[in-house]
Amino acid sequence: MNVHDSERLSGLLEEAGFVRAPEGTGEGEADIVVFNTCAVRENADNRLYGNLGRLAPIKARRPGMQIAVGGCLAQKDRDTIVKKAPWVDVVFGTHNIGSLPVLLERARVQEEAQVEIAESLEAFPSTLPTRRESAYAAWVSISVGCNNTCTFCIVPALRGKEKDRRPGDILAEVETLVAEGVTEITLLGQNVNAYGSDIGDREAFSKLLRACGKVEGLERVRFTSPHPRDFTDDVISAMAETENVMPQLHMPLQSGSDTVLKAMRRSYRQERYLGIIEKVRAAMPDAAISTDIIVGFPGETEEDFEQTLHVVREARFAQAFTFQYSKRPGTPAAEMDGQVPKAVVQERYERLVALQEEISWEENKKQVGRTLEVLVAEGEGRKDDATRRLSGRAADNRLVHFARPEEPVRPGDVVTVDITYAAPHHLLAEGPARGVRRTRAGDAWERRNAAGEKKPAGVMLGLPTVGVPPPLPVAPAAGCGCD
Repeated sequence: MNVHDSERLSGLLEEAGFVRAPEGTGEGEADIVVFNTCAVRENADNRLYGNLGRLAPIKARRPGMQIAVGGCLAQKDRDTIVKKAPWVDVVFGTHNIGSLPVLLERARVQEEAQVEIAESLEAFPSTLPTRRESAYAAWVSISVGCNNTCTFCIVPALRGKEKDRRPGDILAEVETLVAEGVTEITLLGQNVNAYGSDIGDREAFSKLLRACGKVEGLERVRFTSPHPRDFTDDVISAMAETENVMPQLHMPLQSGSDTVLKAMRRSYRQERYLGIIEKVRAAMPDAAISTDIIVGFPGETEEDFEQTLHVVREARFAQAFTFQYSKRPGTPAAEMDGQVPKAVVQERYERLVALQEEISWEENKKQVGRTLEVLVAEGEGRKDDATRRLSGRAADNRLVHFARPEEPVRPGDVVTVDITYAAPHHLLAEGPARGVRRTRAGDAWERRNAAGEKKPAGVMLGLPTVGVPPPLPVAPAAGCGCD
């Protein structure tokens, strides 16, 4: 969701007449640097202020340079950012990202920092211009905000209550994207399967999945992140019965201990969670399931942690995103007794990672010998040039590296390969491809690449509008490096 917000920030600036900085441009060379921040973990704060400190002397040497900070951390810290880093020009929140071009202009004219934090959503973000990074895959927001009150999470306080988009608006965006060549979409929401609570329809999410199945030309549908509380049987049925909904599920666990789940204010328990996993596997035997887990939540005992390991063994996740508990000021968990010592958290974390690595590898080995369709990706394999391979994602979202076919293959095309080797985090197809299917998505990538959109070396990507400054190079909106 943060990356998608960054796409919107880039789109806003380009529509206002700014030019994206050439690839490889350093922060000190750009006229505008935008930080799009997260507040889920403490390292986001540290990285932001570290980056701002590094830019201070650069900006002092370049008076016309502007720095903007947005996102959840900006919503949380508001005036603190300007106090700690008075050289920042603009601070904007999660509800008013559309104001960025105007705030930059105001800061330039008035020669003082502009801090604007809206307390409620001004316009649904999907109405804003977007510079999508991919020609063949796209994110589509179906809701913003969250109605849950997890004791470790600051997000609901910063993003607000859940607001759902109308189904017709969502499908119209999906159809527009498909017409442009997109073949894979991921539906986004802070609690994506709670979709419908704001519009009064408890089965709205499963209906939306089925409706996506009727969009001609849409080959792959994914969604993230659901909540076990709202994971109902109609959603499982829709996933299993809708051909283009992929056999992949990311469902956060957080802890396997009922005691810890209660303290986290997570409205499910171990039995309920494993019951969902069992139903999903019964309906989709080949589904790859991933999760999020927090280690060292206040009050977590060794017995509690063993329960988490038990669920990991039972669920056999294809992948797990594991985190050491991070105390966030303003959350109930930050004030709880029983804060677990760092050394204990680290030792448990290492045990969990080792167990999950073992399981991921065992599950991936089951893929050896299978024939998979892989959607060719751009930038997934960092060593592809050196190994003469290409990379992409299988239907269940596993990363696959494969031998480069003799015929031309573009990102967005589909290649059929035989899996010959498995590692914990990827699969390998070393033999010749069984087939290559050139797609409209590959055509879209080729058109975009030919137009120079993937090589923004000073290309004017938007016409200046009335009241905005002349076109300047602008650095891509940067994430904070956390979730």
